[in-house]
Amino acid sequence: MSERPRTGRREGRRAAREPVPGARARGILGVLALLAGLMAGAGPGALPAAQALTPPVTMTAEDLPTWQTNGIVFALAEADGVVFAGGTFSAVRPPGAEPGTQERAAGNFVALDAATGEPATGCDLSFTIGSGTAMVRALAVSPDHRTLYAAGSFGSVNGAGASSVAAFALPGCTRIPFPVAANGIVRGLAATADRVYLAGDFTQLNGRAHARFGAVTTAGAVDGNWVADADEIGKAVAVTPDGAHVLLGGDFFRVNGAASHALAVVDAGTGDNVRTYPEGFIERNSTVQVITTDDTGFYVGAEGTGGGVFDGRIALDLDTLDERWRDTCLGATQALAVHGEVLYSGHHAHDCSSMGEFPNQERYHLLAQSVNDPGKLGWFPNTNDGLGEALGPRVLATATDVPGDSRDYLWVGGGFTVVDGTAQWGLTRFATGPDTGAPPTPEAHAAAGPGGGIDLSWAPSSDLDDSLLTYRVYRDGGTSPVHTVQAESLPWSRPQLTWNDAAAAGESHSYRISATDGAGNTSALSAPVTATAAAGGGEPYRDAVLADHPALYWRLDETAGTFASDQSGNGNNGFHRGGPQRGVTPAAVPGPQAASAGYDGTDSFTYSDRLFSGQQRFTLETWFRTTTTRGGKLMGLGNLTVGGPSTSQDDVLYMLDDGRLRFGCVISGGSRVLTTSRSYNDGRWHQVAASIGARGMELYVDGVRTNVNSVFTSARNTSGYWHVGGDSLANWANRPSSDYFAGQLDETAVYPAQLTAARVAAHHDAASLPADSVTALEPTADAYVNGAARGANYGPDQQLAVRGTSAYESYLRFGLPNAPAGQVLKNATLRVRVSDDSASGSADSFAVRPVTGDWQETAVTYDTRPTLGDTALGTLEAPATPGGVYAAPLDPATVRAALGGELDLALTGTGGDSLWFWSREARQTSYHPQLLLTFGAP
Repeated sequence: MSERPRTGRREGRRAAREPVPGARARGILGVLALLAGLMAGAGPGALPAAQALTPPVTMTAEDLPTWQTNGIVFALAEADGVVFAGGTFSAVRPPGAEPGTQERAAGNFVALDAATGEPATGCDLSFTIGSGTAMVRALAVSPDHRTLYAAGSFGSVNGAGASSVAAFALPGCTRIPFPVAANGIVRGLAATADRVYLAGDFTQLNGRAHARFGAVTTAGAVDGNWVADADEIGKAVAVTPDGAHVLLGGDFFRVNGAASHALAVVDAGTGDNVRTYPEGFIERNSTVQVITTDDTGFYVGAEGTGGGVFDGRIALDLDTLDERWRDTCLGATQALAVHGEVLYSGHHAHDCSSMGEFPNQERYHLLAQSVNDPGKLGWFPNTNDGLGEALGPRVLATATDVPGDSRDYLWVGGGFTVVDGTAQWGLTRFATGPDTGAPPTPEAHAAAGPGGGIDLSWAPSSDLDDSLLTYRVYRDGGTSPVHTVQAESLPWSRPQLTWNDAAAAGESHSYRISATDGAGNTSALSAPVTATAAAGGGEPYRDAVLADHPALYWRLDETAGTFASDQSGNGNNGFHRGGPQRGVTPAAVPGPQAASAGYDGTDSFTYSDRLFSGQQRFTLETWFRTTTTRGGKLMGLGNLTVGGPSTSQDDVLYMLDDGRLRFGCVISGGSRVLTTSRSYNDGRWHQVAASIGARGMELYVDGVRTNVNSVFTSARNTSGYWHVGGDSLANWANRPSSDYFAGQLDETAVYPAQLTAARVAAHHDAASLPADSVTALEPTADAYVNGAARGANYGPDQQLAVRGTSAYESYLRFGLPNAPAGQVLKNATLRVRVSDDSASGSADSFAVRPVTGDWQETAVTYDTRPTLGDTALGTLEAPATPGGVYAAPLDPATVRAALGGELDLALTGTGGDSLWFWSREARQTSYHPQLLLTFGAP
């Protein structure tokens, strides 16, 4: 609601502010125009209807309360809403309970309600062994859900003898005759209507030779005619959906005497080879741990030992048995499950650089990908490595058509002890909904746009189950977004988003951003960031850098957070690690909001979000300030980001302990370096640039070339992530005491070409030129007059009004300063904020004219209104949105002539749609009119 300063004024003003004919129609047209604008990308209406999760992901990443074990879960199966879990554990306990508390005994097996995660009744089984460790390694349910099969290494079930295999009637888990005996561990089971297939270490079933794979009837009779003998351990077995083929996985190199390493397809009726996969299809030191199927394909997960191994996943077509796709991530795949069109996997993936994804780093234990494409989808719950072999998840299973529950579930078992940062042992589960977790809060930065307006950039949020998020930008505390966009991101790929607010030169605005997922969960608003628009060319150093087309340009002037915005226009932002200090002053280069980053010399650094490659001719440039005597890396290329110091580095620029600078590249198998003769750890700001190109290797300090080697004109073709402030310097000559730099860094850029000496010097010189500055002035007096109340004075009102007929005019007086020494007025802008009443905005435009006659705030009326100049100084274009901020650029020559004195302005209109905006008497000072003056170098 509009603020009213005096009792009795409301009625008079409202009477003078009668509805304009056609106002309702104009409102509808305005709404349609707004929707059209939104559909063009300016607002939320442009966006397609969101889905709860980013397709094709089917499961949320929110782990549900689930009873936990005190050991490792190796096997899961489900029937009619009951999940059966087997492994090596002796007790279960509620979620949140500490180990050893609230426990119930469990003999390596537990049945749980799929929907609640609590123990199910009527299925109490205990698997034991006389000596050694009993374990349940495999569970399978018959297609009719009437029988549960269990296998592993055990000698009895509930005290009755068994030989590593047993069967139970469902529901109720009553043991039924199934006289199968294996002479070794059984690691895999697959059940059909008339057969059960087994995989394991065994060489005999019921005393008959069957090496690692076998088939038995549902009555437990060994099928001697089914032979699929392998020379090494069998670990996985699955039946194709049509029942025609059996899929075998394990350590083997031969099946039925034929070469086939780790994977084979055999006939379901005879065991005869249908398709073999010779060594090389899967590397020699890798084994298939798990196989699963869907209607069109089968999927294998592998684990390797040593170098050059295959640890990932392969999708193969059922029709051709040929490879559909291959995921070569490193990190021992142990578990797979298909739900919908998504393959979910359990592993400890730590290096997916071969897939163009993340380099070696902290482990992802759960991932998702389309059954048709190996690219990772936006689903990132996580566990730790946990117990035993420290492999994290060991088995996945889906629960569908759960009685009394419309949701499907994905169950995860393994040796983990933590899920999503919370203690949880052995078991966890996820569901198809609801998705209730809000995305993380975006981090934003605002700066004057080089081409005018204000550039707002932000790092996309990394949501655990929504790669596609909707971002809304709010300006100056408004509640309606001024910009809306959808964007996808993954934790290792978060290219910045940028929007230019076409603000007039001199306008200042603050911005906040929210992120919303497909379910409507919305983050908190980002911390406000503020910038002032310039006309372009107002920051000499920035403009000099951009003239040379950097691939990456980090100004490092953010005041908080982990986001390093890129102002090159290429979206090559960075992220801070180790908590470098933000907003450190003084900065190397003057300018609005100028600041730098402070690095601790221990573990803080900044890395590029994007992998760079093919940079054989380039220039590195940064500014530094330090007194360190331990040296450290200023800039360089490394193969890792967040997984520890890089194990491969190149194109490095670093400081030695004595303060000298060194630039090095690996060329022709050796390290080629340039080193300055003098030291620069003197506590002053210095520019350093290092390049390689047609003139050879060059090193510059403070705009002057200090070193050159004309022999080497091209660096090797390598790839990596740019690091600033620190990374490994192993194997580099005269490695300093610290790989990490202690000091300030600022204005960091990478150019895809060798800069000339003149351009390096020009950058250095530009840093000494003054940047544009903006002076914001509030009126010293303001008032409006009303043609319908010719004798009334409205000077003390909190709002001003403008209209052509019947007439309102508004007047504002500003006291102007003189231009700062050595600077001139470059731009002038009048800025107003429309008041909040629903009818306050106007579709008309209004002239800003000079006032040539006399007027006083507390005395002026329509009958005594001052004379005005004929020529408009500027135009306030269609200020239609209540609460919106609008600006009118003014003729700078007229304003320049008034510097040091007073400037009186009038707003007038010719149409019939009134504008109401806040006056200098408004209670919130941020609502007051402003005259924004931009001063800069001539």
